[in-house]
Amino acid sequence: MIDKSENINIWLIGNTGLRNPARIQDGFKVYASSPYVGKLHGHENELGFMGYLNSNGIIHNEAGKDSSGSHARKWRLMFARYGFIYDQYKGKDKYLQDLLGPVDEITPFGKIFLKADTVPAMQECFLRSLSVEQYALPDGTALFSPFRWILALMLRLEERTGSSELSRIEFALWGQTTNPTYDLDEVVDHILDLRKKRKASVAKKKFDRSVIRERGAHYSKKSDNFKDYCDMNMRYLRISGIIQRKGRGIVIVPSKRLIAEKMAKSTASDISIADELITLTTGAPLPTDDAEVALNVLNELKKILKDRHIVYDISDLPLNTAIEINIARRRLEELLFQTDEINYASEQKDKWREIAAYMELLIHGGGKKEYDEDYVIEVPKDEMPAYLEWTLWRAALAINHMVNKPYEVRGFRLDSDFFPVSAAGGGKGDLYCEFPDFTILTEVTMSSSSRQEAMEGEPVRRHVSDAVLAYDKPVYGLFIAIRVDTNTTETFRHGIWYAKGPVKQRLNILPLTLEQFRKYFIAMFQGNDVYPDRLVDLIECCEKERDRWDAPQWSEFINHRVNVYAAQIDHRES
Repeated sequence: MIDKSENINIWLIGNTGLRNPARIQDGFKVYASSPYVGKLHGHENELGFMGYLNSNGIIHNEAGKDSSGSHARKWRLMFARYGFIYDQYKGKDKYLQDLLGPVDEITPFGKIFLKADTVPAMQECFLRSLSVEQYALPDGTALFSPFRWILALMLRLEERTGSSELSRIEFALWGQTTNPTYDLDEVVDHILDLRKKRKASVAKKKFDRSVIRERGAHYSKKSDNFKDYCDMNMRYLRISGIIQRKGRGIVIVPSKRLIAEKMAKSTASDISIADELITLTTGAPLPTDDAEVALNVLNELKKILKDRHIVYDISDLPLNTAIEINIARRRLEELLFQTDEINYASEQKDKWREIAAYMELLIHGGGKKEYDEDYVIEVPKDEMPAYLEWTLWRAALAINHMVNKPYEVRGFRLDSDFFPVSAAGGGKGDLYCEFPDFTILTEVTMSSSSRQEAMEGEPVRRHVSDAVLAYDKPVYGLFIAIRVDTNTTETFRHGIWYAKGPVKQRLNILPLTLEQFRKYFIAMFQGNDVYPDRLVDLIECCEKERDRWDAPQWSEFINHRVNVYAAQIDHRES
């Protein structure tokens, strides 16, 4: 019987200062090429690495905001916790450090992680790390894996209810606060009791505050941690690829259920911490490393594809070893994800209000907008560049009529829930939207200072020029920023670029603030005038006038045309 008066602990598998685990690989790649490999301890090194992360665009540390090096320590903690570098062992056995490896050096598993060049490959690395039982039980008697414990809990919940879904409040109070010292069925009893009472409550927010206060009476730290740690912990669980988002909660991915069953474990391990750390830093085994299990998982995936009428062909791939079978499985998983992305794209026209709300959050520097307890949108301040690209990609999908696939439009990576992993890399444009009669290349930036022109003027023109040469149809450029510097406007007003030496081009690139684009985007939907031609109308109208004025006057004209279009819609509606 669970004693409700006992002291509650919340386990942490991530760090609230590094809430998105998908960013860890980008930071680790920067670390691997830095002069700080093997030198992450010590105040001077911490400050140096923090500056290195900042200069490489991984973090955005305002001058003087963090002089302690705490950013570097958070990244170091995650590198070590997931087995990518050797941690500084502080146990009694002084020989364990020699057994493991030099402090802060990259581990064999870290080298594998660096080579993970797709989201599924990255997720598999995190899955191996999450499976390791390296967390001590509250009484210190054994080690457990929060990931394995949560899988066991969700599967037991599925046995009793038909669904593995765990809501946010349920996870906050009875997921992250429990461990293998608890009885699974008793925990499920408490979850179902909470679910029943919450469903019957009229005021959900008031109810949640009440149950958090009740359970928090036996928690020694601030009660805000229940939700703050909950959001972070669920994000790290989802990076495994086995668990996905369901509303604000989580559910087991249907195609990965067999793997979840193999990995679920409700008991703790009596293996020594030394052996667990060796497993962590060399790469923990997975059920799919076994050929028979891998084939069963592949067959389950094939059944899902067949049930969804998705045509596939893996007849060219051998299926003799676990490695070969897993290669085939990943091909089918990629096909399934692309199909889901096409379905996601088709839904965006009905999500235009949410997309506009994301734009508003970006304009105001990030933050959160809460519609109700189960519907909240958020732009993390340290992920704004990625969210800007993602939001404008969704806007393009909402406008629709593209002839290229949604995954061909974007240059950035998505996680399994269709949220951005990171911003697109350099070397090509951000969003390539190809329509039957023209192509619109959209470039976005968070830069707003006088350096904006130096950073964006050359690459944006080059990307549009390359697109002009690549497509046999008109190409238009949209440059969207929170604020457009006048020097940037002047560069795009001229729009001159020499391609292939003496070939002079005059490019059509329209600079818009995100607020202007948002206003125009909303007007298109409010006026039931959602066609990409409307964007071309704006671009061409403004381009015709660019030789009449200097940049400040041209900026005013662009703003005027946006306002005129929005006013026409308002007049039509009234």
